[in-house]
Amino acid sequence: MSIEVKALPRVLVVDDEADIRELLELALVRMGLEVVQASGVQQAKQRLDTEKFNLCLTDMRMPDGEGMEVVRHIAERRLDVPVAVITAHGNLENAVAVLKAGAFDYLSKPVALDQLRTLVTSALKLPGANAPTKEGGSALLGNSPAMAQVRELIGRVARSQAPVHISGESGSGKELAARLIVEKSARSDQPFIAVNCGAIPENLMESEFFGYRKGAFTGADKDREGFFQAANQGTLLLDEVADLPMTMQVKLLRAIQEKKVRRVGATQEEPVDVRILSATHRDLAKCVQQGTFRQDLYYRLNVISIQMPSLREMREDVPLIASRILEHLRGHSTAKFSAQALRELEGYDFPGNVRELENIIERALALCQDGLITPADLQLMPAQSAQGEPKSNGTGKYPLTDYLDRIEREAILEALHQTHFNRTAAAKILGVTFRALRYRMERLSITDEDKTD
Repeated sequence: MSIEVKALPRVLVVDDEADIRELLELALVRMGLEVVQASGVQQAKQRLDTEKFNLCLTDMRMPDGEGMEVVRHIAERRLDVPVAVITAHGNLENAVAVLKAGAFDYLSKPVALDQLRTLVTSALKLPGANAPTKEGGSALLGNSPAMAQVRELIGRVARSQAPVHISGESGSGKELAARLIVEKSARSDQPFIAVNCGAIPENLMESEFFGYRKGAFTGADKDREGFFQAANQGTLLLDEVADLPMTMQVKLLRAIQEKKVRRVGATQEEPVDVRILSATHRDLAKCVQQGTFRQDLYYRLNVISIQMPSLREMREDVPLIASRILEHLRGHSTAKFSAQALRELEGYDFPGNVRELENIIERALALCQDGLITPADLQLMPAQSAQGEPKSNGTGKYPLTDYLDRIEREAILEALHQTHFNRTAAAKILGVTFRALRYRMERLSITDEDKTD
């Protein structure tokens, strides 16, 4: 009887210093891996072209070239080999550059063995380039070029550890894109924590993100984990990241760069292995120019960017998306759209994007008769004027929903201007919760650009 011996995963270690190669090999062999060494860039390229590897670890600077050349070589030949680059400690520019070039991750010198083990474990769990996606997972609907480009980019960035910044208008599916990245990544079976940065009071941010020790402050009656510890080994989504106060941005930058956090009241840092995704409907580059967002944090988060298209940019997909939403909402009903209703939807601008489309369809289901949704059931908002206000229809009080929206928008803007756009203070004036105010602002498309109104 023959016994089949399973081949060990093979790792290519590239470094011009023999002692570094030996140390890395020793650590990797102890993890049950087969190690092949290369003393420079050219030898690494030759081995990659003629042998099969499951992972490549390469130094950044060598006499015959740079590790970036190895990264590009793997990308250009579409080799199914995750590659990590070992960079000088604290060299943020190199780290960002290698991730942009397609590296799976990076390690800083001197290499910490716990971080090396974490990186190798994550890399070897990567699905193959042609691995099927999970059945029943999330999906971004649409066949337009804009959506096809987003899906293709998500498929590529999912195989990396690089931070990804997802931008786009409110309701355009930024969190859904983040969940898709996670589903297709090696961290798909690990925690995914989504945090709304604008919904956390500033005085609680540090303890919420990093946790705290018992006795750190009044009411801290036991140790508690923060978002980073909860997402350890997994992914942390920083939604509405532009709302982070400047003091928290400094602490977040350090946590991302050092891959360590310190709980409030603790004296020691603890390592965390978290992939960072971020999202916002605001222009983060403009926030940097205005001085409200740190440039170094922006570069650290925006290693790879994904711009979610608005529904206006993919009008040909609106009938498909609307039909899927209707299938989901109607339950056992047989309701359907009239041809004219679908044409109305396709021609509408959707300032609230997919979220607004869902609200419109849910309302139309309640209003329609005999299971047929007509243009009248949609109650689409009238076209916007150049100033962004609905055009008058005579009395200005009909349809009622548009009139009430205008009144609500005016009241919210008045409270925001009174408080110099301090949302917490404005919510108190209006007698609503902070979360409710944020929801209403998103629904009515109120942004910081309205400060000058």
